[in-house]
Amino acid sequence: MIRLSIPLRQALARLSLPVLIAAAFGTMLLGKADALIAERARVALADLLAPFYAAFAGPAQAVRDTVAELPELYALREENARLREENDRLRRWQAAALALEAENALLRRQLAFIPERAPSFQTARVVADGGGVYARAVLVAVPPGVQVRRGQVALDERGFVGRVTEVGSRSARVLLATDMNSRIPVTLEGSRARAMMVGTNGARPRLQHWAEGTRPEEGERLVTSAEGIAFPSGLPVGVVRWSAGGVPEVELFAHLDRLDVVRLFDFGLGGILPPEAVARPEPRARR
Repeated sequence: MIRLSIPLRQALARLSLPVLIAAAFGTMLLGKADALIAERARVALADLLAPFYAAFAGPAQAVRDTVAELPELYALREENARLREENDRLRRWQAAALALEAENALLRRQLAFIPERAPSFQTARVVADGGGVYARAVLVAVPPGVQVRRGQVALDERGFVGRVTEVGSRSARVLLATDMNSRIPVTLEGSRARAMMVGTNGARPRLQHWAEGTRPEEGERLVTSAEGIAFPSGLPVGVVRWSAGGVPEVELFAHLDRLDVVRLFDFGLGGILPPEAVARPEPRARR
């Protein structure tokens, strides 16, 4: 090992900074003097490092993708756990439904039950969302030759939609359950109490006139009632939701904001009479 004297090391230490500064200035001057040499040097260095960049680019991208997918993987794990829990719950409900179906069939056989005639229905496409004289109504197209009458019940694939109020030769108007002119008698499935569902022109109708001591419960299912011979009993309507102001509202099963196709059922009921059929008092004779 070569040992340098102290004066020599001090001299080298004093010269190192000026030498580096001079080298930097020389490199700058060389780059200004001949740009082609600097460009060739950069290209040569890039060519030399390109294979290393290519070799490490794949693993680096894989690491970045894995880190980015970690939240999604965690969310999928939670979703899978929730779906497994829902499947278990649905299996229990299926077993209960099959048992009740078998028991119901046995009781019907013992009682010599005569089933009701299945109602006829027509499928119609919603062509307009205009209310006309109503704030919440839709216009449906009726094919030629199809008989539609006032009072028929409109359902979608989820539940109750409304009722036919006007009929033309090629169209019919359905008054939706959310219109303020809509009054639907309903039954609370939990307590079997009767109530009236009243439209508000908003997204959720309100519940009124339920029996004393049978307060609607949050999440309780509602079905139509046969009161007034206007609707059949048992049609799915929605569930009870209490608003922030303490008012019981109904979250409808039907998606009234995106109706495309409805089914018009004829249950043979006539609880709602047309205005011309309502008896009017005779005018008094003048004396």
